[in-house]
Amino acid sequence: MSETGARRRVLVLCTANSARSQMAEGLIRHAYGDRIEVFSAGTMGTSVRPEAIASLAEVGIDISGHRSKSFDEFRDQVFDDVITVCDSAAERCPVFPGRGRRIHRGFRDPASVHGTDEERLDAFRRTRDALREWLRELYGNDTAGAPRGARGRPR
Repeated sequence: MSETGARRRVLVLCTANSARSQMAEGLIRHAYGDRIEVFSAGTMGTSVRPEAIASLAEVGIDISGHRSKSFDEFRDQVFDDVITVCDSAAERCPVFPGRGRRIHRGFRDPASVHGTDEERLDAFRRTRDALREWLRELYGNDTAGAPRGARGRPR
């Protein structure tokens, strides 16, 4: 929880808001929705990848209603954490108001994998599992909801 007792506000950013940031948003909402209000966006909005939807559906998380958004929609909002999950977004991330932390960990873009449908879906599964493990490291069982062991820096 934030210092005010409200849910922690988290924004997850990636380049296209089509895969990694959408998956992270779904994972955070599913595991920590009682204490974290989460949003995702990209440096440009596109569309949510069907493989991202399918890979999360396999673990009981429905992001089929998500839409891709530009971070411009959130520019004037205050967040406790701004998480970037790709290097491009980290480099282009705007400054958001407030005292929040910027946290970064780059994940390989599963959308860049070519091959059969199953090979592409496997790439999304690997990204889903890597994101889930990293998010557990960040938010795990910490009842305060503050990031733990984050490679982040205060803004």
